[in-house]
Amino acid sequence: MKNVFAIIAFTLNIVAAFAQTTTDKPKPLKLSHAEPLYIDLIRDLGARKGEHELNVGFGINDEKKYITYSGFAEYEFAVANRLGVEVEVPFEMYAPASGHTDATLPGNRVEGIKLATQYTFWVSAKHQTSMAIGYIQEMELPDFDALGSNAPLFKGTLYNPIFIAAKRLTPNIHTLLYTGPVISQEFATNATETLLQVNANLHYVFNNGNFAGVETNMEFSDEKPEIVLRPQFKVAFSKSVSLGVLAGIPVTHHNHGPSAMTRMIWVP
Repeated sequence: MKNVFAIIAFTLNIVAAFAQTTTDKPKPLKLSHAEPLYIDLIRDLGARKGEHELNVGFGINDEKKYITYSGFAEYEFAVANRLGVEVEVPFEMYAPASGHTDATLPGNRVEGIKLATQYTFWVSAKHQTSMAIGYIQEMELPDFDALGSNAPLFKGTLYNPIFIAAKRLTPNIHTLLYTGPVISQEFATNATETLLQVNANLHYVFNNGNFAGVETNMEFSDEKPEIVLRPQFKVAFSKSVSLGVLAGIPVTHHNHGPSAMTRMIWVP
């Protein structure tokens, strides 16, 4: 009997030691980087398993002859350390601009279903830098007017591999580069178009986590480049809820006018 108790005690000691080791295992390094509000990241750089976030946003864009009202809902989740996934559903609705009541409007629609993943492959405390790669696949839905007809469920798709690099120049000054090609394919004709997306960001982060800065969205294609400056700020109301507000100021004026957007961020 003494031997049985000795074996049980020995086993319990091993289990306790393993549990203590597991509990004490340090979490992977994660640096805090300011995340842009217009084209945000799929998940925090260096995200840790189990972290998740829900975002809801609304915006208004002046497209010269008509006004675009847009919105989205997205859910981000870290399925493993440094590996995040995201599901997003964006929508757009249109109204004629003042003085253009006879303008031809695009069809109101849920833009599509966007699925994305992102992996942070390098985090350096010495260089205060994080780098990640990711991929976004968006299946484009037809206009509301086409629903119920013989139109296919999806009218096209977008392929978008991305590269992200972020560096903290100081504890308060953060920079971030987000770039990659966007390839659009139309299923009816099998036609494809490619553009290069380059988003450069500079933010000043306050000690409480709020920030102010500017996001520069650039698109390069066969046509003239599109460049939009987006001054922005984020205010945290609690540890769980933040609000981001930004404006869009086009540098190239041939297609777009001013815009504005809000993003509500909830971290359960």
